[in-house]
Amino acid sequence: MTEITYSIRLAHWPQDREALRLVREKVFVEEQQVPVALEWDGLDPQCLHLIAEDADGNPIGTGRLLPDGHIGRMAVLKEWRGRRVGTKLLHGLMEEGRKKNFATLILAAQLQAIPFYEKAGFHAEGDVFDDAGIPHRNMVWRDS
Repeated sequence: MTEITYSIRLAHWPQDREALRLVREKVFVEEQQVPVALEWDGLDPQCLHLIAEDADGNPIGTGRLLPDGHIGRMAVLKEWRGRRVGTKLLHGLMEEGRKKNFATLILAAQLQAIPFYEKAGFHAEGDVFDDAGIPHRNMVWRDS
């Protein structure tokens, strides 16, 4: 059995915009039915982005870190889920947050993803809320 490899790197906006767009539109817009206008919030140029790519350089996952310490737009193509791509993206974004001296990182998790974020040390806070028709809860990580 051949091992399928991938790598994660810092993405550069706008050079990597189309690769990031491909993953996010496939996951959020097509799969989860998030309206395009909600997905593209205008914040991307000021964010730090990570991109996961397969061995051929095709985009397979992404996530972003906003200047205020919010992690968001975590997305992995369906066929790549369960291969630790999301975990490595999240840990990479957390490391970037530490480099920026954030004592707290915040994200809005879809309810089914809460256990994924809990494994990385995030804790759910507050009530369930609707974001683009999908139930979410805020989650917080604090540097100890």
